[in-house]
Amino acid sequence: MAETYIIENVEALWPKVDRTYAFDQNKKRSMPCDPREQNAEFSIQFRMGSETAKGLFLQMKTAYDANKEPKWVEKLANPFVKDDNGTYTHKANLKGAYKGEVTAKPLQVDSQGTPLPDDFQLTTGSTVNVAVQMIPYDFGGKQSVSLRLKAIQVIKYVPMEARNPFGAIEGGFVAGGDANPFAGSKTAPAKSNNVLADVSEDDGFEEEAAPVKRTASKAAPAPSSNADLDSVLDAWDD
Repeated sequence: MAETYIIENVEALWPKVDRTYAFDQNKKRSMPCDPREQNAEFSIQFRMGSETAKGLFLQMKTAYDANKEPKWVEKLANPFVKDDNGTYTHKANLKGAYKGEVTAKPLQVDSQGTPLPDDFQLTTGSTVNVAVQMIPYDFGGKQSVSLRLKAIQVIKYVPMEARNPFGAIEGGFVAGGDANPFAGSKTAPAKSNNVLADVSEDDGFEEEAAPVKRTASKAAPAPSSNADLDSVLDAWDD
């Protein structure tokens, strides 16, 4: 049984942990799906600082060396993507099913270790600890180490934002503006064909606050597959 490693204080990116998802080619996005569907998985990408990335890479290298077969490449290539701001991104995932058996969803807990509700939806930008198991593999002629997602601890939670499809319009109605000069006045009821019409209107509209716009950092191209540990460590503080 692989040991559990905890990646501490990283930023959650596009987490999909409340249920299994798979990429839909028609809709060009990940969609909820049955755990047994092809490519169904729980997943989380995360952004980490240089020291955290270096420590994680060394742990992955140790797992790789301990399980390396003769035909495998000698050294583990750096799998991380370096962002423009000097941080690194990577991904942990868990298949929805193995050999037809549905897997248990990753545990999610708060900062005190209390399990979160089953339908809890983690958000991008939240600060988390991520517990993973390191699984060395050889697939399609490529050897590396995958991070199997086991659990997530939410340290700081960024509330989910309401989606508002509208932008601001200059000179338009603004809620909470000038007081209504007609408040308290009485208007005679309208008459039609000598029949009194008593009409009250309430459109029920409530204005929502505009969502905060975020600008995602542009990820640099992934390193070449022949990058070895020495070159990775030499360039780590670039």
